[in-house]
Amino acid sequence: MKKIYTNYLANFRGLSREIWLLSLVTFVNRAGAMVIPFLSLYLINVEGFDLPQVGWIMSCFGLGSLVGTYIGGRLTDSIGFYKVILSSLFLGGVGFILLQYINTFYGFCIGIFLLTLMADAGRPAIFVAADAYSKPGNITRSIALIRLAINLGFSIGPLIGGLIIAHINYTSLFWIDGLTCMLASLGVFLLLKPKKLINTTEEKTVVLKEGLPPYLNKLFLIFFVIMVANSLAFVQYFSVMPVYYEKVHFLSEDVIGWLLFINGATIVIFEMPLIAWLDRKKISKTMATFWGIFFLGLSFLVLNLSTWSGVLVIAMLLMTLGEMIGFPFSNALALEMSPKGRKGSYMALYSMSFSVAHLIGHNGGMNLVNSFGYFKTWTIFSIFLLFIAALTIWLYFLLKKSQTGNI
Repeated sequence: MKKIYTNYLANFRGLSREIWLLSLVTFVNRAGAMVIPFLSLYLINVEGFDLPQVGWIMSCFGLGSLVGTYIGGRLTDSIGFYKVILSSLFLGGVGFILLQYINTFYGFCIGIFLLTLMADAGRPAIFVAADAYSKPGNITRSIALIRLAINLGFSIGPLIGGLIIAHINYTSLFWIDGLTCMLASLGVFLLLKPKKLINTTEEKTVVLKEGLPPYLNKLFLIFFVIMVANSLAFVQYFSVMPVYYEKVHFLSEDVIGWLLFINGATIVIFEMPLIAWLDRKKISKTMATFWGIFFLGLSFLVLNLSTWSGVLVIAMLLMTLGEMIGFPFSNALALEMSPKGRKGSYMALYSMSFSVAHLIGHNGGMNLVNSFGYFKTWTIFSIFLLFIAALTIWLYFLLKKSQTGNI
């Protein structure tokens, strides 16, 4: 047991102090993110909206995320990641607190749009900060540590959130979420200082833009399409899936919180050792992305194999395995494909893949269920992800050809 514990800790060695501080702040922020996993249930059970209306509200969530990540990427390249992260956390906290006072359909559409615009503006900046503060050769593990912090917070947040809903009310979540965002903003200001440039030559290097912009890089655009498609399916676990848990398997909010806890807790325990092991095996970042998509597709497939509620745990574990493998390596792949001086723009486009997924994924999933039911919806997502996995293998060979100068 001691050897296992020692080997586990070894996966964290060599990471910079700034990465640890960035991870700590990220954890505090994410631990308070109790509203989002229960937002679809809140809109249905408290506000009385139907599935198509919830779908449109979640589309506004995605539109705000899309605009926010674009603006955040541009601001990261112009004013630096530090100011963007600081502002995004504070304004996002204000937005969560104010959201509880909205009770109309159009009001929610506007409120969710503005909230996610502010909150997700910091997403590209986080990736660029991870790259800036990482020691050479540690970028994948640095991203994995930040993801571990996110998921540690995510495992605790929904669990506490579900208990709060069951024993107090929904609106308490908005206050907690808003205040923890502000606390995270204070943590950035007090603990994490901007990375200082050594000299004017380095400053010029940072400003100089090399290579193509992301929207002219054909291989990166293929990668972007893959990430959009993967995320379209992934976001179902945070909007349609909680409704499925409640309406089909008759789970209460606190039990749903425990089910979501499995995702975060599994990532906290196993992701860093898994990433370190895969790094030692020198797995291709593109093929790791393929396996992430494969396991996500499998998670939807197993939902249709049985009406036994235990299958929900199996599906959650499969989705989590795909997330642990796919997302850290896709993050690292996006950074690897980003030329100097354009990392903010590239990571903005990468982050926008999730925003596009939020824009159409929740709405699409809700309307698919409304029209065809859950069984056919899960089948459609399984087949869809099989096709995207094949597209990822094609990208793998294209990237190999590009490295040898044959493309």
